[in-house]
This record gives sequence, C-alpha cells and structure tokens, in this order.
Amino acid sequence: MAAVMTPSVPAPVASAPRPGAGRAWEVIRAGAWRWAIFLLAAIFFLLPLAASFEFSLRDPHGGYSLASYRQFAKMPGFGSALWLSVKLALMAVGITLALLVPTVTLVHLRLPRLRRVIETITVLPLVIPPIVLVEGVLGAFGSYGPPWLLSTPVNLGFEYVILALPFAYRSLDAGIGAIDLKTLVEASRSLGGGWATDLVRVVLPNLRTAVLGAAVMTVALVLGEFAMASVLLWVTFPVWVVSVAQTQAGVSVAVSMISLLLTWVLLMLLITLGGRRGRQANILGGF
Repeated sequence: MAAVMTPSVPAPVASAPRPGAGRAWEVIRAGAWRWAIFLLAAIFFLLPLAASFEFSLRDPHGGYSLASYRQFAKMPGFGSALWLSVKLALMAVGITLALLVPTVTLVHLRLPRLRRVIETITVLPLVIPPIVLVEGVLGAFGSYGPPWLLSTPVNLGFEYVILALPFAYRSLDAGIGAIDLKTLVEASRSLGGGWATDLVRVVLPNLRTAVLGAAVMTVALVLGEFAMASVLLWVTFPVWVVSVAQTQAGVSVAVSMISLLLTWVLLMLLITLGGRRGRQANILGGF
C-alpha cells in the first residue's frame, strides 16, 4: 500500500516581546514606588499637623470655633515677645551673612584645602549641647566683652548666629558650588574690579537664592529656638508660647500653627523667586 502523505503543520511561533515593554514596566514600577513613598511621607508629616489644627479649633463647650486664633493677639506679652524674636532674627541674619559670604567665597577661590576644616567647624553647633554654647558665650563676653552686653539680648543674638552656622554655611556653599566662581571673578578683575566689587556686584547677585535660603533658615531657627532663650531668661516668642501652653493649650497650638504657616509661606516665596531667577538666566543665556 502506498504511504499516505500528511501535510506537516508548522509549530506555533512564540510572539516576540514588544521592544521597550520591559523598560516601560520598570518606569511604571519606579513611579509607583515614588508615589508610595511620597504618600507615606505626606501622612507622616501632615497627620500631626491636622491633629494639631483640630485641637486648636476645640472650645470648652465641646464644639469647634476660631476663638483660640482670635484670642492670642490680645494676650499680654505677645507683642513684646514677637518683636524681640524679630529683632534677634534680623540681627542673626545680618551677622551670619556678613561672616559667611566672604568666608565661603575666599575658601572656594584661594583656600580650597581649608574647606573640610570649615565644614567641620560649622557642624560643631549640632553636636554641642545648647547649654554649653550658652555658658561658653557668656564666659567669653564676661572676660573679653563690655559688661553691659551681658544685660542685653544682644548676646542671645550672637548665640543664634552660632546655632545657624551649619544650615547657613551649607546653603551658601551649595550656591557657590553651582556657579563658575573663578571665571566670574577673573572677568571682574580684568575689568578693574577689586575684592569689594567682586563680592557685591559679582558674587552676591549670583548667590541671591542661596542667600535667601540661608536667611529663611536662620529666621525659622530663631523663631523656634527655646532652650537658649529660656536659660538666659529672655521672653522670646517660643518662650512665650510655652508659658501660654501651661494655662491655655489651644492658644499656644494656634500660635504655633500660624508661625508654621508663615515659615511655609516664606519657603514658597523663596522657591518662587529662585525659579524666576533661573528662568531669567536661561532666557538671557539663550540670547
């Protein structure tokens, strides 16, 4: 018998994966992880704020009202404590910028080997307890400074300068590291500029965002520092808030929420100004 020939059926071919499908899945997975971390961080930071805001709205009758927010401005000592903190903040910002802007500029230009030393020195206020800083400044002023300085809040302003060094220095250092400082200074020198001209007309305009960042962080630190002012018996804004909390907790939480909101507004203004300066620089660079 003749063999029956059956037509051969081709084996099914596995469909090849689309090019870029694995890469797209990695991007989606990375985005999901980022959103998950962002949501966890938002819950971690916003949940206590929401609880504090809800607590500040409570009234003695079991309901909710804005009585705490209407009451704190009329309480005794609020104006003087806030004004003292504002003066100390302005003093700390002025002294900090006057010390650090020339120092950071000089280190980046002529003394790069001292950069690690300066960084180590500016970190010390983070590891030294505030009470030790207070005693050290008082001892230095008592031995080498005028006697009247110990009876004024000026010594507290100098201590705030020391406390703000780690944050202000890193803000200015990052700002100078983001620009071509040597080229700018050499161009200024070729046009006949001196050290003061380089600092005022070349360095500061390019460090506007970094200077604003250092100033905002210093102001926020002064408006929230309690230990040093309490030890030196000066009634600053944080000391006043703590004293009010002993009798009226809702009012103290309301004041804390308002100060936090003002700090947030300052940070948003800083980010907005920095973004505008960056866009203007890009536009000018394009021409």
